[in-house]
Amino acid sequence: MSLLGGTVARRGLTVFFLLSVMACGRSPGGTASHQEESETETPKLVQQGGGPESMQLGPKELAAVSWEMARSVELPGFLETSGQITFDDRKVATIISRVAGRIEEVRVSQWDYVHRGQAIATLYSPDIMTAEAEYLQAKATASSIGNASPEEQEFARSLLEAARRKLDLLGIEAQQIAAIQAAAPNFVMHAPISGNIVQSQALRGSAVNPGDVLYSLGTLEDVWVTADLYEDDVARVAVGQPLEAITTAYPDEVFRGTIARISPNVDPNTHTVQIRCEIQNPGFRLKPQMLARVKIVVRPGQALVVPLSSLVFESDSYFVYINTIGQLIERRKVGVGSWNQEGYARVISGVSPGDRIVAGGTLQVNALWHQAHGESS
Repeated sequence: MSLLGGTVARRGLTVFFLLSVMACGRSPGGTASHQEESETETPKLVQQGGGPESMQLGPKELAAVSWEMARSVELPGFLETSGQITFDDRKVATIISRVAGRIEEVRVSQWDYVHRGQAIATLYSPDIMTAEAEYLQAKATASSIGNASPEEQEFARSLLEAARRKLDLLGIEAQQIAAIQAAAPNFVMHAPISGNIVQSQALRGSAVNPGDVLYSLGTLEDVWVTADLYEDDVARVAVGQPLEAITTAYPDEVFRGTIARISPNVDPNTHTVQIRCEIQNPGFRLKPQMLARVKIVVRPGQALVVPLSSLVFESDSYFVYINTIGQLIERRKVGVGSWNQEGYARVISGVSPGDRIVAGGTLQVNALWHQAHGESS
């Protein structure tokens, strides 16, 4: 009986000891779990004095991030941009019909090269015949009143001048007016400038009305290249500045020209300004809509660069994360320009020299930012 009692007593002591050990083990384990949960809490959002919103990171998140400063670097002594070749609109002419009638003959076709004064079409128009008859009658009257009074002679001359002016307004040139011998309904149209027929709507037998466009002419002696510059480069260029252009069609040939126009407007989406470059076009090799690479020699300047790894692209925009104060991180939208240094990007807005930017772990910080806002990254 005492042996059994001793066995029970020993078993009781053993159970008590195990329960005590388990209780002690649970206490440290529970503290570690609580610490782990606190370290993975959602980052805190902070906004001070109505300023931009910032995110406060904990020591664990900060330890996983690497930093780099936004810095200024020397720009090369030239600017490069791409553009498209167009006609010089000062050397484009639209030929319209000034009378009602019908096209009797078409003498040129689209893409033909024509010389100034060359016959391009023949119109049939009773309006032309009537105006010519009035002119011939006024001319005959003015010639037959040599013995009339000065007032009558002046009146006859005014009638002749009015008839000549009417023919001029109908598009008949001075040499054609001087050659009129008899009224005729057919009228020959001539090219007002030398150039290529870039658009033709003249069809034989078709009816025309005043104001109808028949042809568009454009000269290729000099062409324009329309290109874009970032707004922070505009101060480095000026009208009359020399440049070179290279096309994919003629990669081994350099075409030279100058800056002819600088747009007064800035595109708010791309922060670019358009320029028009007047390019010499020997042999008419450059054609409208061709693409060209433009190189402009300029004075040296400065560019602000950040690591490519610091950029996050979302919703058609680029963003960076900047350390402002202590553990606070601010998200900023930046404008990005062209740059050819490997591993870096040029920023033209949103960042200042010396800003401390997240360069490593950017995607993780971006995910925490969306998490703090209750969004999915």
